[in-house]
Amino acid sequence: MATNENLPPNVIRQLAKELKNLDESPPEGINVIINDDDFTTIFADIEGPAGTPYENGVFRMKLLLSRDFPHSPPKGFFLTKIFHPNIATSGEICVNTLKKDWNPGLGLRHVLLVVRCLLIEPFPESALNEQAGKMLLENYEEYARHARLYTGIHALKPKNKSKTGAISESTTALNVDKSSTASSENTPSMPPAVSTSTASRAFGTNLQDQNPTVSDPAVGAAAARKKDGPMASKVPVDKKKMDARKKSLKRL
Repeated sequence: MATNENLPPNVIRQLAKELKNLDESPPEGINVIINDDDFTTIFADIEGPAGTPYENGVFRMKLLLSRDFPHSPPKGFFLTKIFHPNIATSGEICVNTLKKDWNPGLGLRHVLLVVRCLLIEPFPESALNEQAGKMLLENYEEYARHARLYTGIHALKPKNKSKTGAISESTTALNVDKSSTASSENTPSMPPAVSTSTASRAFGTNLQDQNPTVSDPAVGAAAARKKDGPMASKVPVDKKKMDARKKSLKRL
């Protein structure tokens, strides 16, 4: 397993300094994951730039540093699947900065920014993914559709927790514990009230405009009397059902 021992001491010191700087002042849209015991493999999460097919996605990549770094460039790979002309299906990144244009004076920050810029402006002429490169040149809309599809499947950011909380809150309010209802049968109480605004936000509808099916016998009877008038109460009812309704009405 590769460790810091595979790098010269002066390179380790330089990397430690640069990684600390990246941690304290990260580049826009890039989060570097640091392992103090191994600087030969550096992970980073890159946010898809706004206005691109990769928007709302988070893509994990890694840089592999050889023993003679920085005299030789690091090798870059995307670990998150992505549809991009300059990124092979294996994840390998093709960009001149990591090849013929490499300069030992370039730092990790520069490399990471170049990779993120690649998501903004691909170079189909030097494509590793020929399908993506050809599609980008001939039909951008089709290329963008494929890229968005990959982003939605493999790189989509987690949903906002606050929305999940609103749904959970409404679900808890609506699902009353049957055992607690049975234990309080002899104590008159009102059923738990569900906030109209909370439920409306959770389900995206105006509850006042809905006509839900009522399963509670007592509530059903009351609704029938209200809708059809006194004649609705004359419909023959089984004695056991009538007793159940009386008990439900007492609780109300």
